[in-house]
Amino acid sequence: MDKHPHPPQPHDLSDQQRDREFRWVERFATLLDNQFSIGGFRFGLDPMLNFIPLFGQAVSFSSALLLVLVMYRNGVSPNAASKMLLNVLWDAILGSIPFVGNVLDFFKKANEKNIKILKEYYYQGKHQGGAKRIFISLFIVIILAAFLFIYLLWLLGTWIVSLF
Repeated sequence: MDKHPHPPQPHDLSDQQRDREFRWVERFATLLDNQFSIGGFRFGLDPMLNFIPLFGQAVSFSSALLLVLVMYRNGVSPNAASKMLLNVLWDAILGSIPFVGNVLDFFKKANEKNIKILKEYYYQGKHQGGAKRIFISLFIVIILAAFLFIYLLWLLGTWIVSLF
């Protein structure tokens, strides 16, 4: 007997349960990205938290990650979950850049994008299936970025040596 049941598939969830979970995630994402308004400009707790060094970024990242995990646990496809996770990671990486990250957090709203992916998944049938293509693409991008970074370090090193 399996002690750890597999996450339910979307068709296993009742429409009422799916809608209840989706509304909770949507409200939480709104709190993080769009809760407040000043002069028609909307923002949430996410960019405000990022003004607290390290702790704010950790809380923001953890909150966004929680949303992805809740939806994955409730049957969202690996493809949709992977796209949502990439949004969260990209937001965390950009948000960790001093000053620039704080400004970008007011405009780049990963949780809002993740809600869009969820709506497309649950109500339009998009983002079905596995995430193999996403992971392969991500791996290729990481390898290329690593080579570019190493090349730029080599150029910097040769420039520093040429100064002496």
